[in-house]
Amino acid sequence: MSLEKISIRLENCYGIRSVTHEFDFSNSAVYAIYAPNGSMKTSFAQTFKDLSEDNPSKDRVFPGRVSTRTIVDSTGANVKKECVYVVSPYDEGLGVTEKTAVLLVDAKLRKEYERLHAELNRSKKKFLTSMRKQSKSRLDLEREISFAFTRQDGHFYRALRRVEDEVESQQDAPLANIKYNMLFNDRVKNFLETQDFKVAVEDYVRKYNELLDESKYFSRETFNYYNASTVARSLASNGFFDAKHSVNLYGEEKIEINSQDQLEALVAKEKERISSDHNLRRKFAEIEKLLTKNAQLRGFQDYLAENEILLPKLANIDVLKEEVWKSYFKVHFDIYQNLIDQYRAMQKRKVEIESEARKQRTQWESVIDIFNSRFFVPFKLVLQNRERVILGTDPIPQLGFVFDEGQGGDRTDVNKETLMRALSTGEKKAFYILNIIFEVEARRKAQQETLFVFDDIADSFDYRNKYAIVQYLIDIGEEPNFKQILLSHNFDFFRTVNSRFVRYDQCLMAIKTSGGVSIAQATGIKNPFVNDWKRAFFNDQKKRIASIPFLRNLIEYTRGNRDQDFAKLTSLLHWKADSEDITQGDLDEIYNRLFGGCRTCQDSRAVVVRGIEAIADRCISNPGPVDSVNFEDKIVLSIAIRIVAERFMVRKISDSQFTSSIVANQTQRLLKRFSQVYPAEVQALNVLKSVVLMTPENIHLNSFMYEPILDMSDEHLRRLYCQVKVL
Repeated sequence: MSLEKISIRLENCYGIRSVTHEFDFSNSAVYAIYAPNGSMKTSFAQTFKDLSEDNPSKDRVFPGRVSTRTIVDSTGANVKKECVYVVSPYDEGLGVTEKTAVLLVDAKLRKEYERLHAELNRSKKKFLTSMRKQSKSRLDLEREISFAFTRQDGHFYRALRRVEDEVESQQDAPLANIKYNMLFNDRVKNFLETQDFKVAVEDYVRKYNELLDESKYFSRETFNYYNASTVARSLASNGFFDAKHSVNLYGEEKIEINSQDQLEALVAKEKERISSDHNLRRKFAEIEKLLTKNAQLRGFQDYLAENEILLPKLANIDVLKEEVWKSYFKVHFDIYQNLIDQYRAMQKRKVEIESEARKQRTQWESVIDIFNSRFFVPFKLVLQNRERVILGTDPIPQLGFVFDEGQGGDRTDVNKETLMRALSTGEKKAFYILNIIFEVEARRKAQQETLFVFDDIADSFDYRNKYAIVQYLIDIGEEPNFKQILLSHNFDFFRTVNSRFVRYDQCLMAIKTSGGVSIAQATGIKNPFVNDWKRAFFNDQKKRIASIPFLRNLIEYTRGNRDQDFAKLTSLLHWKADSEDITQGDLDEIYNRLFGGCRTCQDSRAVVVRGIEAIADRCISNPGPVDSVNFEDKIVLSIAIRIVAERFMVRKISDSQFTSSIVANQTQRLLKRFSQVYPAEVQALNVLKSVVLMTPENIHLNSFMYEPILDMSDEHLRRLYCQVKVL
């Protein structure tokens, strides 16, 4: 992938009817595009965002139109989604992502830690697989084990370690064949908690214990018939009877046992005596009757009938669950013990790695330092879970915030939600920039070739933070893998980036045309009056008229607004009693008094206001090219619109005393009087209101800041001039 050149062809993408352009980054890694509101800025950014998220682009207003998005690199290949990152003006919900957490990675520590985790996870998986086969359950067994021994979720290893000694010392696994789901499910649990069952099972257990107490050989506390069966199997498996040993049982009389079969037969006989007891059977029948009432417990009823030995244990289901799990563990003791041993070893090494990690200074902290030192906000950032993110325990970093009142004020830790409520919009946006810095630095660390599309990233910031952003954009521009397209509808920001780091020939303007959008070389970024119009004052009539507001501003700044030349130039921007008396020669003299010299134009006796209208007519009949901003045309049209409109109102009002008394806000005051005298002339009033709305900022260019001229459409001014001429 090579981003040295990027060619775009977009059709019907979020209001962009059509735009084609090639961005050549071979000389400089940054382009800036001034895009007046409504031209293409947001649509352009959204289209690139679609690419980065692998989504199709569309036209929301006209969904039936076919959208085309072609964005290719210098080889003609489609730009890959991972090579594009779009920064919106503001997204309060944006947070750090798992990708940005790579800034906290110490490769050596992370690699070792990941290896330890991988080995432990393999052992854990093997253990849980064996538990699943043994229990015949598809539940979340990790959670089940945690709850069984700790009564909490998320304590799996603590649960295993809690019963380690018990499992090791356990001689057998008496409940290993229990089907886990048959006993431990919500339906059974709810049934066991009913009062009827509790009474019934208590009666059963009481009678069962009585029978054990009456047994010749068994004791409910120490040697029940289950234990006897276990002893029989254990003696046989260890060759006890094969060695001609015998066992003596003492009841009413001593019985000598010489084989496993003999012992098991005695156990079975005693078991049968107890289990067939009439009263015990009656107690069991009562329990079965309760179970029969609930059709959902039919499976449990059948299972219990086959495993009546479990019934006494149902009096305490939690203890039974622990015994079942310990039996499962015992059957797979080697796997169980290996998992615990690995966990202990990993925990020991984890503590050592975390200790090493705390000593390291990471790139993440450098990013936080950049933010804390460059941006002016009433809080400082701290990183709360540095070691855990380094090691992968936490997927994303957690930022802490220290709110600082400054200059002797209080400092306090706050959470993000509280902080966001306390910050101004500009301060919130500064915090948003922090997240952008994280993303940029993550891509820098990964050496990811990236085209950044910044959509008015500095919009609404105060100047201190705006310049901090500009400086960071400069830093990005120095990274060889990064390219930038800066979009803005703020002309001051556009001029700032040009003056700081974006080459003039890579400053572009987006201009809406009848066929779509044209992206052309920007003009007039730096004062057009000084660099162009002043030099052409005597030989270009359009630039000569466009210079009048600038001349008037300079005189106001240097001599004040009571100066005679200031008054004459005002009469060329408003219809005054002497407007038709001012000649081109008078305008030459004003220029020469301001700048020195004695140059004159060719027709010094011509009336200036007539020339203004003639040039405005020429703008209508011969408009400038569609791919230029037409500064001169817009100013000339604006002046002509107001002159013609005011002349119309002055003549209609026909009150010289009133009009001569106006010293400020003339257009508005004339409109107010006109609407009082001619309220029925609705069409004329609508046109005149448009004049007041659209022309002032195009004429009175405050400190040579001419963003309003750029934002104003040529077409709007041409249409308005024609409407005023009709009046």
